[in-house]
Amino acid sequence: FVDARTASDRCWAEVGASDGTVVVSTTLDSVATAAGELVSAGRKPDTPMTVTIAGTTTRQRTWTATLGTVAQTLKQAKVLPSPDGGRPVIAVVGERSAAAQRDQLSWFESKPLFGWKVLVPRTKEQAASLSDQLRSYGAVPHEVPTIAVEPPRTPQQMERAVKGLVTGRYEWIAFTSVNAVKAVREKFEEYGLDARAFAGIKVAAVGEQTARALIAFGVKPDLVPSGEQSAAGLLEDWPPYDPVFDPIDRVFLPRADIATETLVAGLIDLGWEVDDVTAYRTVRASPPPAETREAIKGGGFDAVLFTSSSTVRNLVGIAGKPHNVTVIACIGPATAKTAEEHGLRVDVMSPEPSVHKLAEALADFGMKRRAAALEAGDPVTRPSERRPGARRRRSTT
Repeated sequence: FVDARTASDRCWAEVGASDGTVVVSTTLDSVATAAGELVSAGRKPDTPMTVTIAGTTTRQRTWTATLGTVAQTLKQAKVLPSPDGGRPVIAVVGERSAAAQRDQLSWFESKPLFGWKVLVPRTKEQAASLSDQLRSYGAVPHEVPTIAVEPPRTPQQMERAVKGLVTGRYEWIAFTSVNAVKAVREKFEEYGLDARAFAGIKVAAVGEQTARALIAFGVKPDLVPSGEQSAAGLLEDWPPYDPVFDPIDRVFLPRADIATETLVAGLIDLGWEVDDVTAYRTVRASPPPAETREAIKGGGFDAVLFTSSSTVRNLVGIAGKPHNVTVIACIGPATAKTAEEHGLRVDVMSPEPSVHKLAEALADFGMKRRAAALEAGDPVTRPSERRPGARRRRSTT
């Protein structure tokens, strides 16, 4: 191991005379000088050399060259000359730095979303597990709350419904979001109740996150849509009211103030009475800092994940439209349609309406993009590294 800043002539002479692997700590603009020292001391100019900047971080980048070609390689890669020439660099010299071995051992840089800055516009509480998953793919998630959840303006309706749960007013309760579970749970805690209050009541849930939130509360859903995780999917599996088998004909539906009426109308068609109760309000969050807004509009993000139509509308409303180099990933057709209505090109669609499947789909997209670049012999770059002159035109279809 050689620190180029303090290495003496004797040190360079010793490592130059050796044929062992040498690790040189230097700076970006001094790499070629260090390579020259080793050649002068006796190393062959065709000795393999790899140069890594920002090592161990998600901004890590590595170039493979030889002692004789390293300056030219960095110049061709447009790394030098650079205003950041003083950045620390680790250079590995010798056969162990050869490209074939490096490709075999480079597990971190080859992650599908390595170094991607991914915007996660969600409510703050719901973003954590998604951000963890993105980090596992090598990405750098940036959470921007676009929706704030607040209690209903008039809580009396919700209070009556929760009391009705305890007194046997309902046959079913249907949860269509994690926030609905949270709102009911908070009311339970306010009244000193727990999951036992659901005894004798059938529970329905839309979406895996909603089902998980119920299970964490101690309630296993009786009905989760077998197909599409939506109000329509729930209605397909919901049983019609049968006066012989169903002693009570009423359903409690705690929902957001802006939820659609699809589920209510469908349940009424199946013979049920519905208490459609506003459990929480969704309001637009405050705008993110100016730096984040500029990154969104200027192409500083590599991808953005949209998990609902409201996250599209709210992000554009509080921060502006993402730049056209940014990869747009949507959780389903309705969200994609809203994105397209706002002039965005949808690049990735989740195969299922699940935030984790959406992150998987983005990782698959990144992996294919990386493979295509390698196959074409091009450097692997992030979407935000596209040159302004190489912008893609948006589809108008």
